Amino acid sequence: MGKARSAPDIWIIVPTLLLLTIGVIMVYSASSVLAFREFGDSLYYLKRQFIFAVLGVIAMFFTMNVDYLVWKRFARVALFICFAMLIIVLIPGIGVVRGGARSWLGIGAFGIQPSEFMKIGMILFLSNMLSENQAKITLFRKGLLPPLGIMGLAFGLIMLQPDLGTGAVLVGASLLIIYTSGARLLHLSYLGMIGVAGFIGLVIAAPYRLKRITAFLDPWQDPLGAGYQSIQSLYAIGPGGLVGLGLGMSRQKYSYLPEPQTDFIFSIIAEELGFIGGTLVLLLFTILVWRGMRAAITAPDTFASLIAVGIIGMIAVQVIINIGVVIGMFPVTGITLPFISAGGSSLTLMLTSVGILLNISRYSR
Repeated sequence: MGKARSAPDIWIIVPTLLLLTIGVIMVYSASSVLAFREFGDSLYYLKRQFIFAVLGVIAMFFTMNVDYLVWKRFARVALFICFAMLIIVLIPGIGVVRGGARSWLGIGAFGIQPSEFMKIGMILFLSNMLSENQAKITLFRKGLLPPLGIMGLAFGLIMLQPDLGTGAVLVGASLLIIYTSGARLLHLSYLGMIGVAGFIGLVIAAPYRLKRITAFLDPWQDPLGAGYQSIQSLYAIGPGGLVGLGLGMSRQKYSYLPEPQTDFIFSIIAEELGFIGGTLVLLLFTILVWRGMRAAITAPDTFASLIAVGIIGMIAVQVIINIGVVIGMFPVTGITLPFISAGGSSLTLMLTSVGILLNISRYSR
């Protein structure tokens, strides 16, 4: 295709694999008690995480060697399939309810989350759409509204499940792509105010969201109800101190902290590995985001640059929300920590996305 291809960015590969390794270890440490109680097998979640990690690494190295321009041809089809899955999952009897949200398709313990596919599908579609129509993006009606409308429709379908955390990541990554493509900050500011009003409406429409917000402001108002998760998370982080209680020595995983292997795994990391362990995880994410943005800046064309911005934005927003919830900065919302939390479709798709980012880094100028 006329582009000089070099080796992929090792500073993206190494942090990703280190985070993945930490994740496999910590999933076992955080879930062993829960897995033995529920399944009679303390290795249950470890086995699943290892399988999905291997599949994800294979997918990462596959997409790393597929020219990113291939995704340009399939962007529209991929988005259509993602929308179809988001609609199908809402059908009673087909979509599986877990954690209070109808967000899964599958049988038994194995399933996929269509909203996870939508995140990468939306990134590819918007990158293609905006790279082809970049001159129009400064126009509100013809340039900005179409991508925002598509993003808003996807967000609306995800909220019907409901899954505010994944919806927030989708919106955050999409807005970064739209802003990077040249959208006017004034237009986005006006829409931001509309978004805040809409968020207030969502809170009013569902009382449990209001409880989560009030619990976030003062979790001790309802320590056994809406504030329970936040309090137990802080109880895990506090005793960790500088070096932690030691790997496998968490106390909160003994049925105190809900979802210790998924949404609140960073609490267990802080409890067992302390400030040093938590800082190491954050440092690895920082390196990954830095090199991802470097790949976006040095990308050979606008399409590649926008994809890189979207992927690294998706990772960064998800990390910020997850850790913000864990340390009590944000209201509780169900969202995993990339590469570390137990998960199937979320882990494999995140690694697949990093593979696309690595392919873009191979053509850096």
